[in-house]
Amino acid sequence: MYFTLAWRNIWRNKRRSYITIASITFAVMLACAMRSVQLGSYERMIETAARFFTGYIQIHKNGYWEDKTIDNSFSYTEDLIEKVASVEGVIEVVPRIESFALASFEQKTKGTMVLGIDPEKEHKLTEVKDKLVEGEYLKSDDQSIMIAKGLADYLRVGIGDSVVLIGQGYHGTNAVGIYPVSGIMKFPVPEQNNSTIYLPLKEAQWLYATGDQLSSLSLVIDKANHVDRIVADIGKDVDLEAYEVMGWKDLMPELVQGIEIDNISSKVMIWILYIVIGFGMFGTFLMMTAERMYEFGVLLSIGMKRIKMQFVIFLEMALMASIGVVAGVMISLPFILYYHFHPIYFGGEMQAAIEDFGVEAAYYFSVQPSLFYNQAWAIFLMAGILSLYPLIVIHKLKPVKAMREN
Repeated sequence: MYFTLAWRNIWRNKRRSYITIASITFAVMLACAMRSVQLGSYERMIETAARFFTGYIQIHKNGYWEDKTIDNSFSYTEDLIEKVASVEGVIEVVPRIESFALASFEQKTKGTMVLGIDPEKEHKLTEVKDKLVEGEYLKSDDQSIMIAKGLADYLRVGIGDSVVLIGQGYHGTNAVGIYPVSGIMKFPVPEQNNSTIYLPLKEAQWLYATGDQLSSLSLVIDKANHVDRIVADIGKDVDLEAYEVMGWKDLMPELVQGIEIDNISSKVMIWILYIVIGFGMFGTFLMMTAERMYEFGVLLSIGMKRIKMQFVIFLEMALMASIGVVAGVMISLPFILYYHFHPIYFGGEMQAAIEDFGVEAAYYFSVQPSLFYNQAWAIFLMAGILSLYPLIVIHKLKPVKAMREN
C-alpha cells in the first residue's frame, strides 16, 4: 500500500518529477562516461607498461632493480622455472635479456633499448607479433633483429638493411654486432616506438657475453588483480636472498602515484558534479514540500501517523532516485560498451601533441561493474541526505497552521 501510494504521488506533478529524474539521469550518465574514460585510461596505461616493459610480475637477481646493468644478470635453472610455473595463476615464464646499445646505420646513430627474447614466449606476454607491420617475425635461431617503426624511420632503415649495435657486455666486454632487419614493429607508446630493438635470446646472450644468464623472468598471469597473491606464493618457493620477486606496483611506483593523483582529482570533479545536481534535486524536494503542506496538514488531522507519512515521502524520493539511476546506467551502458571495443583514436596535430607527453593518443573505456554501482550509491546517499528536509518538516508540522497558511 505504501509503495502504491508513493508511486502515485510521484506522478501527481509530472513536470516536477520529470525534472528531478532527468537531473539524476544526466548526472549518472556524465559520471559513468567520465569514470569509464578515466578507468579505461588507467587500465591501458598499466597494461601497456606491464606487458611491454616489466611484466605484471618480474623475477631478477637481488639488487638488479637498483642497478639495472647487464652485470647483475643471473644464471637460471630448470628447477627455478618449474617452481615458478607451478604456482597457481602463472601461465608462462618469459626469459629476457635487457640492455642498451648504440644503433647505427650509415650516418645516423641513436641509443636504443635492446631486448633479447624467446620469440614464442614473448608473444604470450606482449603480443609483439601483432605489432609487426613489415617483414617477418623472429625465430629462436635467427641472427637478425626486429626494430620499432619510430627508430627505423629515424635511422632510415628498411627490411634487409643491416644495423650495427655497439654496447658494453658482461663485466666490461665489448658488445658489437651487425644484424639485418627482418621485421619492423609499431608500438602505441611513443617512447617504446622510438627506441626498441628485439633480438633472439641466444643471439643477445652471445652479443653481451652473458653465457646462459638472464636479466629477468617476466610472468604471464591469468588476472592482473592476482598479482599480490602470486608474488606471495612465489616468495615461498624461491630463495629471496638470491632473487627478488616484484609485482607491477613495485616495478612502476611512478605510474601508481600518477594514477592515484589523477584519480583523486577526477573524483573531486565528479563530486562537484553531484553537488550541482544535488542543489537541483533539493530545489524540487523543497518545492514539493511547500506545495503539499495543506495535504500534510489534512492527513495529520484525520489521524495519519507522522512516521507513516515520512515513510511514504522517503519512498517517493527513493523511487525517483532509482528511476534516474537505472535510466542513466541503461542509456550510458550501450555507448560505453561500444567504445570499450572500439576505442577513440586521435589523428593529425592532436595525436602529435598528445604523444609529445609520452602517452598513447587514444581514449579507452572501462566496463568495470564498480563504475556503475558506485554512481548508484552516490545518488542514493545524496537522495537520502536531501530527503531529511521534508521528513524534518513533517516532524515539526502543526496541522492547523499548515492548512491555514496554504
